[in-house]
Amino acid sequence: MVTRSIEGNAAKGEIFALILVPFALIMLNAVVSTASGASAFDYGVALSKSLLYFEAQRSGHLPHSQRVTWRGHSGLLDGIEQGVDLVGGYYDAGDNVKFGLPMAFTITMLSWSVVEYGGAMAAAGELEHAMEAIKWGTDYFIKSHTHPNVLWVQVGDGDTDHYCWQRPEDMTTSRQAFKVDEENPGSEVAAETAAAMAAAAIVFKQSNPHYSRLLLHHAQQLFEFGDKYRGRYHESVAEAAGYYPSTSGYGDELLWAALWLHRATGRAEYLDYVVEKAYELGGAAWAVAEFSWDIKYAGVQVLASKLLMEEGRRELRFQGKEKSTLEQYKSKADHFLCACLAMNSDDSGSNVARTPGGLLFIRRWNNLQYAAGAAFLLAVASDGLAASGGRGLLCPRGPVGPRDMMVLARGQADYILGDNPMGLSYLVGFGPRFPRRVHHRAASTAPYKEEKGFIGCAQGYDAWFGRRAPNPNVVEGAIVGGPDSGDAFEDRRGNYMQTEACTYNTAPMVGVFARLRNETTESRRKRANEGRKFQSLMDFF
Repeated sequence: MVTRSIEGNAAKGEIFALILVPFALIMLNAVVSTASGASAFDYGVALSKSLLYFEAQRSGHLPHSQRVTWRGHSGLLDGIEQGVDLVGGYYDAGDNVKFGLPMAFTITMLSWSVVEYGGAMAAAGELEHAMEAIKWGTDYFIKSHTHPNVLWVQVGDGDTDHYCWQRPEDMTTSRQAFKVDEENPGSEVAAETAAAMAAAAIVFKQSNPHYSRLLLHHAQQLFEFGDKYRGRYHESVAEAAGYYPSTSGYGDELLWAALWLHRATGRAEYLDYVVEKAYELGGAAWAVAEFSWDIKYAGVQVLASKLLMEEGRRELRFQGKEKSTLEQYKSKADHFLCACLAMNSDDSGSNVARTPGGLLFIRRWNNLQYAAGAAFLLAVASDGLAASGGRGLLCPRGPVGPRDMMVLARGQADYILGDNPMGLSYLVGFGPRFPRRVHHRAASTAPYKEEKGFIGCAQGYDAWFGRRAPNPNVVEGAIVGGPDSGDAFEDRRGNYMQTEACTYNTAPMVGVFARLRNETTESRRKRANEGRKFQSLMDFF
């Protein structure tokens, strides 16, 4: 009996082993697989630092909640010569000029980031900071829009500003303000500002409905102004031509603004505009491989294609010309996404080049703005396709799924954070190695609170610009221009093509970092759950 019992237990053990060991191996493989897909980077920290950067770029009277303490009040008389209050807004980069077109694009992209990934930002404790960054810009736009057909689009002159190396707090350069109006139109900047305010209206709709309605009111007026009085803005404001000329024209901005107004209001007239003007303004005709403050067609096309992805989920129904035209927008969006993924035909010459280290490369001056914009559109398109149950893209070189797009978006983010041949984070202040000599007047000069003595125009060049030492202030969250086509980077203050940071570099990455932080958090939660299941199984076994 005893022998028979032992034999029976042994047989049961063999049966348990046959059943449980393969299952345990499957569970272990799931845990290892999930862990192997985890990034070494803390995207939550990257998100926090990115939003901090916008406080370093503030112009005007800084609030008590200001966290970047090495900055002080500046530009407090902006607009006084023209009899208008233009205090506030953002400096675009490492200089002290307020350029309206890139500032508006920055706010549009920050707002789009919140629209798509506001929940992830809230989970990270950063939604309030993101909304503050947006409102600092939209408050300024409200001031700048002094009449239905008047928009003040620039304060300061780039030529005189670039002759000086001064902290914003010490500025002695021209603060002349420039506007567009009926006689001197500026459709690009009027429409981009309309897009920014419409997108921001969505952001504030729940928390501040009155402010949201105010933003929509201005957005609608600006769109009508930009559409009715058409003209290239840099031809009206010659002082912008040398710095932010609109090479793509105003068609992309007008369609961009109409799409954001449609999303913010739900009014059919704006969608009708997008459909009727699809070919006249290039939205369904232009196939591009870059996305930036100037050329926005890829953003227009992805935003339009999202309407098709959301059909049925947002009570949207399209048919006839509306449906076919949106399909044309989508085909151009697919072209952009396939180009980023190097999945267009080899002989077309339309694929985006890459550095040996894997960075999408468009051009040598401030290339990271293009990588950041592409990463954002890839993430948004990936999520849209996944949510709609879509099978992905059918690129000329083969099918591409949502996961493929997200892998590339993550790859660009990781490259920026330090996974590159230089082993350098191009997000300033992130990790142990990052650019220390950013081309930035305020960051490279002694903080005003510590050295209140006036620093003159030439004195700044002599005493601060030419120093080989690292900047006395770290402009955390700034994304610099980045490496060349061979992944090489020279951390030198005078190397402005690579070391100057811009607000529109960081703005798209706010959304990307929020998206990746959320994905990483979910991945960790999944690993923890799988680990607990595995441990329970092993305990039982």
